[in-house]
Amino acid sequence: MTTLRHAALAIAAIAIAAPLHAAPKWTYGNMAGASLGDGASLNGAVPFPADNAWNTDISKAAVDPNSANLIASIGAATGLHPDFGARYYAGAIIGIPYVVVSGAQANVAIKFTQYGSQSDPGPYPVPPTAPIEGMKKNGKKFGGDRHVLVIDRDTNRLFEMWRSFPQTDASWQAGAGAEFHLDSDNVRPTAKPGWTSADAAGLPIFPGLARYDEIQAGAIPHALRFTVAHSREAYVPPANHWASSDTSTNLPPMGMRVRLKASYIIPKSFSKPTRIILKALQTYGMMVADNGSDWYLSGAPDPHWNNGKLVSELRQVTGSDFEVVLMQGIVTP
Repeated sequence: MTTLRHAALAIAAIAIAAPLHAAPKWTYGNMAGASLGDGASLNGAVPFPADNAWNTDISKAAVDPNSANLIASIGAATGLHPDFGARYYAGAIIGIPYVVVSGAQANVAIKFTQYGSQSDPGPYPVPPTAPIEGMKKNGKKFGGDRHVLVIDRDTNRLFEMWRSFPQTDASWQAGAGAEFHLDSDNVRPTAKPGWTSADAAGLPIFPGLARYDEIQAGAIPHALRFTVAHSREAYVPPANHWASSDTSTNLPPMGMRVRLKASYIIPKSFSKPTRIILKALQTYGMMVADNGSDWYLSGAPDPHWNNGKLVSELRQVTGSDFEVVLMQGIVTP
């Protein structure tokens, strides 16, 4: 009887979710099943344990009492914008790329040029040809924050660098870098309060990216990452760093989490990728990770993204469709 009841419930769930499909079986905190290479599929592997903040369902969490003012400071009438895509824009890669390596990847020296005292010293298993955010189509010039993200699937470690420059001896120079433990809730055991990472919020970048392999799987099982033009001199866990001198409580601290309101009806006319992204924003929300353009949503580049549909559909979802999840443990100067 129990088996039949579960089967009926599963069929009902598929019917309700259609055409997004039922979520696949995720493997939390174990990258062993990931494919290798630039932009490789994780094949259902999810960074960090299931109970990690990134993977927590916050759809029913309380709303912050200052939500309206915080949303207004970002732009209640401003629409979402995908800061990723399928092709080049102005000759540069759209989005934050990544590479998956094995434990056989050679570790190389990293020289930090700006935030060395807040960086994990390395060496890191960064290939000499690792993709760099902002890479131009000609491979010679770069723009943007020059992030480099490397997932070692065998050691369950994530290595991230900001302002990254490959050197002729296979080493790298970077403004800052961090090593994250993908198999633990003690995400970065080396970090001290107030430390930055390759991200202004002190967060890992990779877990907050929208990726096309998840679209193909039928769901995004984690929170996403976005930017705001003006942030507060404060952070809320799991963030660990601020990047502002403005103390206004109406500005978002780093790590602030917003979710798409449950009352928002995702249009059936939207493309499957957009609907999956919006469903994730209702279930897991997104965190303020850096200063940048308001409501810019982060993702990894992939040739399968349809830039036109992403832009035209996501911009119809405005700040007023979001609410701030209750913030606890805010850290201020």
